[in-house]
Amino acid sequence: MIENILEVIVGLLMAVYYALEKIVKLVLPQALFEKDISGQVVLVTGGGSGIGRLMCLRFARLGAIVVTWDINEAGNKETVAMIKKEGNKAFDFKVDMTNREGIYAAAKETKSKVGKVSILVNNAGIVSGTALLDTSDEKIIRTFDVNIMAHFWTIKAFLPDMLEQKQGHLVNVASLAGHSGTNKLVDYCSSKFAAVGLDEALRVELFVQGHSDYIKTTVVCPYYISTGMFAGVQSKLIPILEPEFVADNVISAVLTNKQVVLLPWWSYMLIALKAVMTEQAFMKLSQAFGFNCSMDQFQGRVKND
Repeated sequence: MIENILEVIVGLLMAVYYALEKIVKLVLPQALFEKDISGQVVLVTGGGSGIGRLMCLRFARLGAIVVTWDINEAGNKETVAMIKKEGNKAFDFKVDMTNREGIYAAAKETKSKVGKVSILVNNAGIVSGTALLDTSDEKIIRTFDVNIMAHFWTIKAFLPDMLEQKQGHLVNVASLAGHSGTNKLVDYCSSKFAAVGLDEALRVELFVQGHSDYIKTTVVCPYYISTGMFAGVQSKLIPILEPEFVADNVISAVLTNKQVVLLPWWSYMLIALKAVMTEQAFMKLSQAFGFNCSMDQFQGRVKND
C-alpha cells in the first residue's frame, strides 16, 4: 500500500516537472530543441498534393530523403520533380491506401529501392461530406480504409525497422474532428477519433515496452484547411487554416518531438471546455461558433475527367 502511494506521489511530481519543462521550452529558442533529420528517410502518404506536398518539400530542405506515396501518380511525380529541382532527393510510389497488401508490397519496394524509413507521416485522407444516411456503404468503408486502417498497415510495415535501428518517428495527421463530432462528417469524424486513439494508445504501448526514448509519436489535429479536400466549407468565427501554416507546424513538431498538435493553438481550450461542459451546453456553443453548419456549402475536391 505504501509503495503504491509513493508511486502516485512520484507520478504527480513528474507531472509538475514536465509541466514546468514545457513552460521553459516555450520561452527559449525552438532551435535549441530541434533534432537533425538530414540523411534520414521520410515517407509521407498523400504527398502528391496539399499539405502532403508542402511537408515533402520542407523535409527535403532539411536534408532528408523524401518518399511520397499517393494514388495520384501525376501529382506524386510533380512533387518529386519540385524537390529534385531544388537539388534534394525524393522518390515516388503509386500506392492505393485502401489496399492492405498493396501497402505491404509498396513498403517492401520502398525499403529495397530507398532504404529503411525513419520518419513515417500518415497524412493521406479523404472525406465524403454527406449526412450518414446519404453516404453509401462503399464510401464509409473507403473513408475508414484511408483515414485509419492504412495507418495500421504502414506502422506495422515500418515500425519493426525503427525498433531495430532504435530511431523513429510516427506522425498521424488526424483532425479536430477527431475530438468533436460535426454534421455531415459522421464517417470522417469517426475515422479521425480512431486516429487520435491509435496515436495515444501506441504511445502508451511504446512507453510500457521501453521504446519511448527513441521512438516518438506525434498526432496533428488541425481545423479545416484551405485545400481542395474541404472546398466550399464555411467557417463562422474560426479562420480556415492555410496549408503552409499546418505544414510548418507538423515539421516543427517532428523536429522537437512534440506529441500532440492542435491547430489553431487555442483549440486546446475548446477541447477542455468540452470535457467540463454538459452535452447540451457544448452543442449550443458549437452552434454559436458555426461548427454544426460549417459543411452546409461543402463541395470537396473537384475531380478532373
